[in-house]
Amino acid sequence: MYVATIIDAGSLGYGDVNEAWDRLDVAGCQPVEDWNFLDEGDAADIFFETNPASARAALTSESVDVVVQLAEGRAKQLLVADMDSTMITVECIDELADYAGIKPQIAEITERAMRGELDFEAALDARVALLAGLEEAAIDRCRTERVTLMPGARTLVRTMRARGGTAVLVSGGFTRFAEPVAAEIGFDRAIANVLEIADGRLTGAVARPIVGAAAKKAALLDYRASLGISDTATLAVGDGANDLSMIEVAGLGVAYHAKPIVAAAASARIDHNDLTALLWAQGIPRAEWID
Repeated sequence: MYVATIIDAGSLGYGDVNEAWDRLDVAGCQPVEDWNFLDEGDAADIFFETNPASARAALTSESVDVVVQLAEGRAKQLLVADMDSTMITVECIDELADYAGIKPQIAEITERAMRGELDFEAALDARVALLAGLEEAAIDRCRTERVTLMPGARTLVRTMRARGGTAVLVSGGFTRFAEPVAAEIGFDRAIANVLEIADGRLTGAVARPIVGAAAKKAALLDYRASLGISDTATLAVGDGANDLSMIEVAGLGVAYHAKPIVAAAASARIDHNDLTALLWAQGIPRAEWID
């Protein structure tokens, strides 16, 4: 049995869900007769028997988010999440570059790397090199003045952990941002790159090994093994090309307001709602969320 979760927080009507049911029926997915709201007006589940790929195609929408997956095991035990533009609203290196007066130059490289047009590690080295000489104090200023949590981030992580799950933040950004962000949101652990600093200034280098796509995938696989859980019990979420590897091996890999290369490859995508959509995707109604 499969489930299609239809999500449009605050705007989902009976007609929207009935239309989705009809599309599944026409696509030959054999939807069961009765569907149900997880939260009326926000999210609903339609269970169906077969053809999940056809279901995804049939339910693709420009106005609502749809997550299609096996019904059994939809509640996940491990969350591995990207940080920049996923758990927070900004790209930290771009904002840090603003304190050096070179944000447009850095942001262009970041955008190309996240679209998959540049090698991530080489692009990271190039961007950090441009920050050489920036005062270390700018890091804390940037975090305080520029970093804002993504709506729903804290609720997603704290709800999953309250239900016995493990949450790991794995970032291609920097520990000076990732560790405080992880603590504020409620992650079990943060993994990120280390900026090298000497005499109170950035040296323009990043400590090795770099946390990139391979490290993100390895983190998911290592935690899955250490927890003794199946691949179906894992959830990965990110927005950039360096998140693809972990998204592809997760039980539920989610592209969150993502670059096209990621949205095209992920098994699920959230384009319209905030991170709490991933709780509805797990069958968790609002009454059980932890803020």
